[in-house]
Amino acid sequence: MKAQDEPRPGSQGLGAAAWRDLRGGWLAGRPWADRAVVLGYAAITGLVVVAFTLLAEQASHRFEALSRHGDWGRWLPLAWTPALTVVLLWWTRRFAPGAMGSGIPQVVRALDDALPEAQRTWLVSLRLSLHKIGLVSGGLLAGLSIGREGPTVQVGAGVMGHARRWLSADSGLDVHDLMVAGAAAGIAAAFNTPLGGIVFALEQLSRRRSLSHSSLVVVSIVLAGLVAVSVFGNQTYFGKLRIQELSWAVLGPGILVAVAAGLAGGLFARLLVLSARGTKDVFSRTRLRHPYGFAAACAVGVAVIGIVTEGATAGAGYAPTRAMLEGRAETASVFTLLKFCATWLSAWTGVPAGVFAPSLTIGASIGHDIARLVGAGTEVAIPLIALGMVGFLAAATQGPITAFIIVMEMVSGHTMVLSLMACALVASGVSRLLSPPMYGELAALLPLPQATRDPELPRPPA
Repeated sequence: MKAQDEPRPGSQGLGAAAWRDLRGGWLAGRPWADRAVVLGYAAITGLVVVAFTLLAEQASHRFEALSRHGDWGRWLPLAWTPALTVVLLWWTRRFAPGAMGSGIPQVVRALDDALPEAQRTWLVSLRLSLHKIGLVSGGLLAGLSIGREGPTVQVGAGVMGHARRWLSADSGLDVHDLMVAGAAAGIAAAFNTPLGGIVFALEQLSRRRSLSHSSLVVVSIVLAGLVAVSVFGNQTYFGKLRIQELSWAVLGPGILVAVAAGLAGGLFARLLVLSARGTKDVFSRTRLRHPYGFAAACAVGVAVIGIVTEGATAGAGYAPTRAMLEGRAETASVFTLLKFCATWLSAWTGVPAGVFAPSLTIGASIGHDIARLVGAGTEVAIPLIALGMVGFLAAATQGPITAFIIVMEMVSGHTMVLSLMACALVASGVSRLLSPPMYGELAALLPLPQATRDPELPRPPA
């Protein structure tokens, strides 16, 4: 053999090793089976979130129909809302105490690698996911001011985490990676924002420098989002902004919106943390001693607010938000405060409740109020409403990048990319002056039971 025809040193060994690895993988079959299991569960997660979405929307429609049924329907929430809230709280405390709250703090806590498996299962599991779906839908049927998007994080993590029992020991994927994938897939499918789900996983959930098999995790998130798109279509929740380019007239009011949303969001996060932690005040003592009576009182407050606003504060608030973005809203100037209070009281009841979607409505209303205050026309008012949405969400969750991506995808606001990003960063910075990161604080306050080998862990106090 001529010198130029001889293989380069090491090339033959490298090629042979690669061929052996590839052949071993094909022959063993387990790596491909593991990938199939993960992707199959990702598709199932998307389907579960779709079913959750349909059930939650139906529950909201049923409450709206009840509250508008005849002359007595307007006053029905005064009895219906507290009664159903108490039933939901009893069921949660009796059968699914780990489902309390929005679900994001539970996932954040469950991602602690040092947490015993029994406690992790108490926080995130397939069984708990099914309870969460029913309980959140029940809260919407009761007319509480809650959303389903945050709870889909716990639902998705529980469904995806169930895949671990079918994976081989050599798969390289642990329960941490699966829960992150499932939680982010839930967000992607719930908001119809695959990119938002990926960013949410990186910014809010993963505490590792890198995820094992990160490409498979990302593909799982995208697949779940595509399942939702195949059912609901590639449509944004709030349509498309009718703004082609921004004028300098938005700058001054936009800064005002960012600061106002940051202050309001920081106050909102602080109230939720204090409500969960409890203090020595009479409300905290009453909630501890009489949880059902306290929940009923909070629900009555939510019902009264709903009657005053003719039902506008009930549920997630998609209808008023879309009306504001389309320039046809007729909300009163006090709507922002009332939606703020209704959402806080709904969370204070202790029933499973998300705050993502209500936060978007509160933020939109802040932008709408400031636009009305400065006498802005449509070309300025609509961008201010979008800025309010991203500002309040970023301030409440202190996840500015996630908030910016989600709102941009939900309103198809690509012409406002830099403005939305700047508003999210400013509002998040202002929020930190009032409150530490909400989800981390709430996760630390979760009353975990003692880890035992008994699968029936004792239920902690609310």
